[in-house]
Amino acid sequence: MKKVDLLIIGAGPGGYRAAEYAARQGLQVVIVEQDLVGGTCLNRGCIPTKTYVHSATFAEAVERQQQVTDQLRSGVEQLLSAPGITLLRGRASFVDACTVSVDALTTVAARHVIIATGSRPKLIAADGLDDARVMTSTQLLQLRTQPRRLCIIGAGVIGMEFASVFQRFGTEVTVIEYLKECLPMLDSDVAKRLRKLLERRGITFRMKTAVQSLSDIDADVILVATGRQPYTEGLNLQAAGIATDERGFIPVDDNFLVLDALQERIKKQEARSKSTHTSQFSPLTSPFVYAIGDVNGRQLLAHAAEMQAVRAVNHIVGRSDGIRFDIMPAAIFTQPEAACVGRSEDQLKAEGTSYRCRKAFWRANGKALAMNEGEGMLKLLSDAADRIVGCHAFGAHAADLIQEASVLMCRDTTVSQLRDMVHIHPTLSEVLLAATL
Repeated sequence: MKKVDLLIIGAGPGGYRAAEYAARQGLQVVIVEQDLVGGTCLNRGCIPTKTYVHSATFAEAVERQQQVTDQLRSGVEQLLSAPGITLLRGRASFVDACTVSVDALTTVAARHVIIATGSRPKLIAADGLDDARVMTSTQLLQLRTQPRRLCIIGAGVIGMEFASVFQRFGTEVTVIEYLKECLPMLDSDVAKRLRKLLERRGITFRMKTAVQSLSDIDADVILVATGRQPYTEGLNLQAAGIATDERGFIPVDDNFLVLDALQERIKKQEARSKSTHTSQFSPLTSPFVYAIGDVNGRQLLAHAAEMQAVRAVNHIVGRSDGIRFDIMPAAIFTQPEAACVGRSEDQLKAEGTSYRCRKAFWRANGKALAMNEGEGMLKLLSDAADRIVGCHAFGAHAADLIQEASVLMCRDTTVSQLRDMVHIHPTLSEVLLAATL
């Protein structure tokens, strides 16, 4: 039996970040991965799709995505070979609240455990799922022949990114969405303007439409992009006293601690102390099982998983931090990009909160026009005290502008303070400044 300070299940963005950070804090770490290191983001999600976004043709995208993912995966493997970290290949399964079996061959006991197993595509309840044309995003990225007609079920982040990319490659694209607007995380005004732009470029949208049978859809490939669900298969969570919610996610507190597991371990610890058996570890004085990333269902974003990893390790070693999980920027890499952070105008209206909305447009920005990127709009939202509480945008490099807004929000910056901050000319960042005027 291998005995360590920290056991991490899953080597995606949250897992490998936790391993690297914990090792730098002096912990002995074992990280278990049953698939490729890097997780969904690197191998089947964020990175491969971005190579498609930045490739001129479908053939180029297919070739480049493997090169890019191989290079980045090599970097993660090197990171996980650092002193203090042991990478085990195999499927992890809880034996009890502090012990995990790996492929029933190796047993690891740990003071603390981090579950970072991520998520997988969630399919809709419709007839025809066994149709050979039906694919998840993972399968679509494995295609070697460009489809002539692509139908996408779902106008969320995954659906909209693939719609934008394949339309640019020359594929005839149709998007079917149950809701009245695409990208529900975005301000509806911003989302509608982006959708209308993509419509003008040739994408067909069928909004407020429910799909009952996939077999009736006229397309060469049907992408089901209707969300994601936690990956917990084979973990034997019950053995660790871990319960999931009605959607299958693992509930956690603000330190990403799984309380059910803590309670179970305390019981086991008490039972051990009453027996003649001597526990390998001293009595616990702190919680021990954490769940980070997609598996806890809080914020299904790779960068959220990384920061949750930092918070969990900080909690383990007793270090405080100032991470603002209530301020979580997100981007959609359509062409042009869309991005957001904080409240939307829709949310502020629904809450009955006093606010002010200011707008700025790419068509009034010199750098945007020089780049031939005049399509875009930014909405800056502030509360009654003039503090920035939200920023939503679409346009070239919108993600970069939203990142700046996110930084400002983390420091409770007011619109008046932003107005006094010098921005380089000519840059797209002036769009954000223009919204304050």
